[in-house]
Amino acid sequence: MTLLTDHLVVDGVRLAYRDRGEGPPVVFLHGTPSHAYEWRDVVPHIEADGFRTVAYDLLGYGLSERPVDRDTSVAAQTDLLGHLLDALDIDRADIVAHDIGGAIGLRFAVAHPGRVRRLLLIDSVSFDSWPSATWRRIIDEKLDDRAGMSQDAFDALLTRQLTMTVADESLMTGDVLRAYLAPHASPLGRVSFFEHQVRHYDAKYTEEISGRLAGLTVPVRILWGEQDRWQPLHYAQRLSAAIPGATLVTVPEAGHFLMEDAPARVVAEIRDFLTAHDPGARPPA
Repeated sequence: MTLLTDHLVVDGVRLAYRDRGEGPPVVFLHGTPSHAYEWRDVVPHIEADGFRTVAYDLLGYGLSERPVDRDTSVAAQTDLLGHLLDALDIDRADIVAHDIGGAIGLRFAVAHPGRVRRLLLIDSVSFDSWPSATWRRIIDEKLDDRAGMSQDAFDALLTRQLTMTVADESLMTGDVLRAYLAPHASPLGRVSFFEHQVRHYDAKYTEEISGRLAGLTVPVRILWGEQDRWQPLHYAQRLSAAIPGATLVTVPEAGHFLMEDAPARVVAEIRDFLTAHDPGARPPA
């Protein structure tokens, strides 16, 4: 399905996004190597429950602009999130964030606590947890030469990586795999992947806020696939211990792309979290 429906210019760059529904706003932040497609089996259900849902492709990802001279690091994406909320006239929102989206959500909550009602983190990068060992190897092996790969070689590399994101590898095949590969099916797409995504896999963006996590006062839930091969469970436990009042929920037989392995469980956890801390919130249908 096509999740994103529109485009808008925010802080001088074009973002592909979806803004649907009525009610309290919930913003979904995707991870890498990914785009908003990963929320396709989640967002429509939350929207149907009476929430305003906003999902978008990060700058340099998916259908959003791939600028030549614009920073697309986690820090820059955090700033851009603030501009996006301003453009959509959203003063305060719930944030559901996956992978590097989790780093963006955490940085935003630390910098702008008044703009975040609740934060749900799904298999998020944190502390020194990233890049994973396989991505570190790719970065170390002449990252600058990677952009010259043939399409077949690139697809093989990314397919190997994407297969690691799920506990049930049969889920990362066919149309689903093709959807994750699609943004990179051109020379521009391959260059953009390494420049806008991989080049910014850097733990400094999470390590520099690690000392401020204890000051978070917003409700935080951490949702984690027990078989995550990129972000091992002990990082979830460490993150939960570092954030006052945070709750940790683990999902068995699920990996890093929890929305692929267990979409119904993700929907259920989001529903519960969005209403648990707000007695006035509309209950799920």
